[in-house]
Amino acid sequence: MKIGGCNTDEKVFVIAEIGNNHEGDFDLAKHLIQLALECGADAVKFQTIVPDRLVSIEEEARIQQLKGFQFSRNQFELLHRHTLERGMQFLSTPFDLGSVEWLDALVPAFKIASGDNDFWPLIDEVVKTGKPIIVSLGLGQTSMTEEIMRKVSGNAKIHGVPHPEIAFLHCVASYPTPSDEASLGSITKLSSKGLTVGYSDHTLGIKAAELAVAAGARIIEKHFTLDKQHSDFRDHELSSDPSELKALIDSIRNIEKMFAAGKTGVQPCEKNNEKALRRSVAANKDLSAGSLVERKDLCWLRPRVGFKPGEESLIEGKTLRKSIGKGEAFTHSHFK
Repeated sequence: MKIGGCNTDEKVFVIAEIGNNHEGDFDLAKHLIQLALECGADAVKFQTIVPDRLVSIEEEARIQQLKGFQFSRNQFELLHRHTLERGMQFLSTPFDLGSVEWLDALVPAFKIASGDNDFWPLIDEVVKTGKPIIVSLGLGQTSMTEEIMRKVSGNAKIHGVPHPEIAFLHCVASYPTPSDEASLGSITKLSSKGLTVGYSDHTLGIKAAELAVAAGARIIEKHFTLDKQHSDFRDHELSSDPSELKALIDSIRNIEKMFAAGKTGVQPCEKNNEKALRRSVAANKDLSAGSLVERKDLCWLRPRVGFKPGEESLIEGKTLRKSIGKGEAFTHSHFK
C-alpha cells in the first residue's frame, strides 16, 4: 500500500498516534509532532471528533471532555502544514461524515477506528474519496475483512471511483490490552490472505509491536505521549513516550534488516569463516608415494584446503605421486 510517499512493501510504516493526548493544547500538539519526527516516525495521527456527532447527549461528562480536546478545522490545517514541513505524513481519524469531506484535502489515507469498522455510512463516505483506507479490526473477527472489502468494492463501483487500497490493522479494543489477550497470531492469519496487514497496539510497552513486525505487520500504530503520567486521561498510560517510541522504531528498522528480502544464500559476514568451517578429504593414516588410495584411507577434516566432501571419486583408486601424512588434506599435487 502507498500512503503518500511511503510504500509499505518497502518499509514498515510507523504511525505515532497522538490521538487526543494533546488534550486540546495546540502548542503541545505541535511539540509532539516534532518529537515524533525525532523518534523516526513516518506519520503522526490525530482524531477529528465533533463531540455531539459521536456521543449521545446523555453522556454529558464525555461530551465536555471531548470538547476540551477538540481542534478547529483551521488548527488541523496548521498541524497538517507543520507535519509536512517536517517530512512526515499527516493523518487524522474522522468520527463523522462531515469531517471526511474537509479532511480529504489534508490526509493521504483515511483511518477507520475499531468502533467504526461496521459504521458503513462513514466507510462509504471515505470510499468516495478514492484514497487508501486503513481499518482497525478491534471488536471484530478476521473474517470481517471479506465483508469490508466486498462493500468497499461495491460502493466504489457505485460512486465511479477506483477501488481504494485497503490495509487491515489487527487490534484489540481494550485500553490497555493485557499481553495474554494481544492475539498476535491474527496477524499471521491476515497475512496469509494476501492483505496489507498492520497492528494498532494498545498493550503496555513495545514488545507486542516488535513481535507484530516479525509476524508480518507492515503498518504499526502506537499511541504517543509526552509523558505517561501527563494527566489522568486514560490514553497516556498505554502510550509510548519519546524514549520508548524511539526504541520501538529503532528496533523495527533492525527487524526489517533481519528479514530483508533477497539476501538468501551465503552472507558476506560468513565468507571469512567458510574455509575454517568447511571440511576437506584427508588421509586417516600415513601413505607413501606410489600407494593406491582406497576408501578406507579417507577421513574428513577442517579446514577446506583441497578436495571437498562429495569429491572422493577424484581420489579413490588414484596413485599418490608423493607421500601424505595422517590428517593431511589431499590436494591435486598429491597425484600424478
